[in-house]
Amino acid sequence: MRHRKKINHLSRKRGHRHAMLSNMATSLILHKRITTTTAKAKALKIYIEPLITRAKDDTTHSRRQVFKYLQDKEATAELFREIAEKVADRPGGYTRIIKLGNRLGDNADMCIIELVDYNENMLAEKAAARKSSSRRRRGGKKKSETTAQTDASAPKEEAAEQATAEATTETSTEEVAAEPKAEAAETAEEVKEEASAEAAEEKTAEKDEQPSAKAEEEKPVEKKKEEKTEEVEETPAAEAKEDKSASAEAKDDKSDAEEDKKEDKADEKNKE
Repeated sequence: MRHRKKINHLSRKRGHRHAMLSNMATSLILHKRITTTTAKAKALKIYIEPLITRAKDDTTHSRRQVFKYLQDKEATAELFREIAEKVADRPGGYTRIIKLGNRLGDNADMCIIELVDYNENMLAEKAAARKSSSRRRRGGKKKSETTAQTDASAPKEEAAEQATAEATTETSTEEVAAEPKAEAAETAEEVKEEASAEAAEEKTAEKDEQPSAKAEEEKPVEKKKEEKTEEVEETPAAEAKEDKSASAEAKDDKSDAEEDKKEDKADEKNKE
């Protein structure tokens, strides 16, 4: 009995089976789609999808674990460099099996196994179908109900429109009555502003005149001070001149007295 034996041995021993699945996985990673039997494709799906999930975590440990199964450097680099980035947002289900029918000769069930994100035609068809799809609801009864509601609400809407029209007319009349008041208030404010501006100008003119008057009063005082200083400076100079003239006169007197004495002595000598 084969109870709880899920692994399909594929009529091969363990070593042969693992080598075959490793080669098929490398071919699928490098070429993105391969043609094989349905039994082998299902076994390959179970074998390769955990490796793609591990490739999302690009670490040294995960690279070594994947290389242990694939035994191919190019396939490992391709898986971590390109496929992992393209499949990053997909939570599982990385491969797709498309059945082709039976093979001639042994009548084996054939299929294509491919990576989902590399079939551009199917991706474009899905995108177009999403855009074109639109949700429609059956609403026959609802339409009749809505028409009845609209008929019932029509007079209410008319009454509301009349009320709004009356309110607009009242507001317009109030605005018209309020316009002259607003204009009068504006003119009064303008007059007040002009009066305040004139008063401020007068004050500034008075302030400018006060310093000029003070300056005029200070000018004669300064002139008097200057005259006094000039007189004070002139008095010592005049005194010095007078002293010099007096000393000169005294010298002249001395010289005259000496000459008179000399003349007297000469006269006395002549008499003797």
